[in-house]
Amino acid sequence: MTIKNLLLGILLLMFNSCDKDDTTNNLQDNLQNNSINKIMPLGASRVAGDRPDYESYRYELWKILEGEDWTFDYIGTQSDEASYPMFNNLDFDIEHEGIAGWTSGEILNNIDTWLAETGAPDIVLFSAPGGNDALQNLPYSQTLSNINGIIDVLQNANPEITIIIEQLAPARSDLMTDELTNYFDQLIEDILIISAENTSDFSQVIAVDMFSGFTDSLLADDVHYNQAGAEFIANRYYMILENILE
Repeated sequence: MTIKNLLLGILLLMFNSCDKDDTTNNLQDNLQNNSINKIMPLGASRVAGDRPDYESYRYELWKILEGEDWTFDYIGTQSDEASYPMFNNLDFDIEHEGIAGWTSGEILNNIDTWLAETGAPDIVLFSAPGGNDALQNLPYSQTLSNINGIIDVLQNANPEITIIIEQLAPARSDLMTDELTNYFDQLIEDILIISAENTSDFSQVIAVDMFSGFTDSLLADDVHYNQAGAEFIANRYYMILENILE
């Protein structure tokens, strides 16, 4: 082999090695979401929505955030394939983590898997925790344990996470039996305790009042939002988000 060929071979080896390293780095960059204000809408059908039958708050909140020129990114393993009008020449960010009918126990059993796929969020909008538990008359103590467990998983994934947790809006008044009302009322009180006990110097857990002023006129059916209801919930979230977004 001539010296010229030997040098050429060395150069090719160096080039290929650099190209491989760059490819590896690019793959790592793709897996690591470096955007700021990664927001995970978490919950069940009130998160998922089901246009045209009922609405999620996500679209209304997205419009508010875009209109106020915040930088943010909805994340989740679920995609909303309903039709939404563009806003400010932008397509709606359809990612979320809401699955209709799911209880707090089902969310707890699956959230590790979701986080492994999406990466850790900066902010979680924890919608109506325990709502489906109440409708299914599941044990109240287990619901509280599950909600605390979900918060633990989220804080382990991101020790500086902010979790906005709903004091849930009621179902339609003719569905709210005395038993169901007591369940909701107790949960509303205990969410305040949960938020205080799980807030640290690094991670905030903030309770948001979704029940005061919420009426049947904001519902499309027994439990889900119409457009006015979605706007109501979105505005309550934004009142907190505008003070914590970076």
